Amino acid sequence: MRAVAIVAGVLGVSTSAHAYRPFDGTDADVAETGKIELEIAPFGYLRAQHDSALVFANGVFNFGFLPRWELVVQGAGVYGLDQAPPPRFQDGGVFLKHVLREGTLQGERGISLALECGVLFPTTDEPFIDAGLHASLIASYAWPRVVLHVNGWIERSSDGHPDVFLGTIIEGRTPRIRPVAELFVDRHGDIVEPSVLVGTIFTVNEHLTFDAGTRLAWASGAPLYELRAGLTWSFAVFHAK
Repeated sequence: MRAVAIVAGVLGVSTSAHAYRPFDGTDADVAETGKIELEIAPFGYLRAQHDSALVFANGVFNFGFLPRWELVVQGAGVYGLDQAPPPRFQDGGVFLKHVLREGTLQGERGISLALECGVLFPTTDEPFIDAGLHASLIASYAWPRVVLHVNGWIERSSDGHPDVFLGTIIEGRTPRIRPVAELFVDRHGDIVEPSVLVGTIFTVNEHLTFDAGTRLAWASGAPLYELRAGLTWSFAVFHAK
C-alpha cells in the first residue's frame, strides 16, 4: 500500500474522495439539473519524510441528472518520485448524492443536508477481492460572510479496512477570491490522520473557478506535506423544465 514506504501509505489513508476542490470533504449541494461539473487537478505534490510523489490526472465528474440528485465519478493516479515505482490508481469510486433538505446553500432558510453513498474501487496494487462501500452525511450553513460545511462518513475501504472521517470546511464569502480552510480527522484501520488545509478559490465566472491549497497531515508518526491546485468547470448538457 506504499509507493515508497511512507508516502503511498499515507496516500492510502488520505481520502480526498467525495470532495469539491481543493478539499477532502464536500458541501451539502449538488450540480444543477442538466449540468456537468468537472473538477480537474493535472498535478499535485506530496512529501513525507524523505519520500515524495506526484498526484496526477486527479478528476471528479459531477452530473446533476435530477433535481436534488447528482452522479459523482472520480479517480486519481499516484507516481512515487524517489524509487520510481509504477504509477498506481487510487481514490476511485462512483457515488450518488442527494440533497435531503434545502437550506441556505439553496437560497432557503436553515441548514442544508445531503447524503452521499457509493462504491469504492481498489487501487491498482490491490487484488480485486471486493469493492469498498461509502456513506456520508453533509451539513452546510451559509452566513453573509462565512460558509461552514461539516462532513462525517463511514467506509469499508477496498482494502477491507474500516474508515471513519469527520471534517469541517470554512469558506469566506467574497466575490472573487475566497479564503478557505479545512480541518479533519480520518481513521483508516488502526491509522489516525489529523489534517489541516489552507487555501483559496478564485472565481472567474459562474462556470469556472481555480483553486490552490496546502495541506499538512500526520499519519503513523510521519508528517505529510501536500500542494494542491486545480480548477472546476461547469456547463449545461440540457435545460431542466
